[in-house]
Amino acid sequence: MTNRFIPYGRQTIDEDDIQAVIEVLKSDWLTTGPLVEKFEQAVADFVGAEYAVAVSSGTAALHAAMYAIGVGPGDEVIVPPMTFAATANAVVFQGGTPVFVDVEESTLLIDPEMVEAMITPCTKAIVAVDYAGQPCNYEALQKIADRHGLFLIADACHSIGGKYKECRCGGLADLTIFSFHPVKHITTGEGGMIVTDNVDFAEKMRRFRNHGIATDHRRRTENGTWYYEMVDIGYNYRITDFQCALGLSQLRKLPGWIVRRRDIAHCYDDAFAEISAVRPLDVSPDILHAYHLYVLRFNLVELRTTRTEIFSALVELRTTRTEIFSALREQGIGVNVHYIPVHLHPFYRERFGCRNGDCPVAETAYEQIISLPVFPAMADKDVSEVIRTVSRVVYEVPKV
Repeated sequence: MTNRFIPYGRQTIDEDDIQAVIEVLKSDWLTTGPLVEKFEQAVADFVGAEYAVAVSSGTAALHAAMYAIGVGPGDEVIVPPMTFAATANAVVFQGGTPVFVDVEESTLLIDPEMVEAMITPCTKAIVAVDYAGQPCNYEALQKIADRHGLFLIADACHSIGGKYKECRCGGLADLTIFSFHPVKHITTGEGGMIVTDNVDFAEKMRRFRNHGIATDHRRRTENGTWYYEMVDIGYNYRITDFQCALGLSQLRKLPGWIVRRRDIAHCYDDAFAEISAVRPLDVSPDILHAYHLYVLRFNLVELRTTRTEIFSALVELRTTRTEIFSALREQGIGVNVHYIPVHLHPFYRERFGCRNGDCPVAETAYEQIISLPVFPAMADKDVSEVIRTVSRVVYEVPKV
């Protein structure tokens, strides 16, 4: 094990960020104060949306979106399997049923043709996940949603700062979800946001994050009243002012960070074009990829065949994803795997009867993919070290 470890992702916090948080900690408002609204407006302006609602996590944002569109028992919501579990869990939180629709082999984005085939009279919405930072085919998905009278939700937790046909992620669906977890493009520690052009959705989600109460503490203070009404069931999904101060400071740096992520990805693209046993995911020419993740796909059959031909059968070959993953981690490259297809988790097998073979493209890809380090603070030497180590693991003979 090398003494140096390069994680697959990490936050970048500088002195400006720290000072922004300190200022709020010295202020009168730590939560439900003016910085929440200011951060919401800044994100809405950045993505070109009318309204934004900040909450405590990306999961809370997904849940609030499902609430806003009225998902309930008997409703089906189409989701891809190649995502974090929260995308589907938010449907279950509201009593709905997630319907898993397979992904395209080349991009691992939800397949619009398969979406249309899975729509039933119970379908309420389609959730498009911008896997790894690449926006989905929103033109095709919107046409399907319009044709069947469905809501279109963009899980853009990987793609803030990305674009689809010159339109920023945030203006491509009825509601768009962002996450501000530390490995994402900008961070508030934990945090999330929903953006929309629908004022009714925005108002419902503001109540939902505050126990279903129609006004928050700041509004009551400004109006000099103690009186409030709880008009529906809600949750404590509020975000703090010092988190929003951090988010505002980080948002100013986002464009430059996207450029750096893309530069790193292009270095990987060039390097791995020379290695036939590995390939990155395809990227559509009409999008701007935000590269939350850089996903490399290993052709394990080719790797196994090539290495068996070259080396003696006595040599211990790294020819499974698990072996490659372990070798990279041992050599200081903090790779990860995104994701175990959601429908294969025990909960979805047991509760909804999901099984192997339901989404064969996602299931096959899961056995082949590894996420490489990509984050703005990576130095060029870090990028070169990742490239050298992947090449070494693929080609070098392990010691017997």
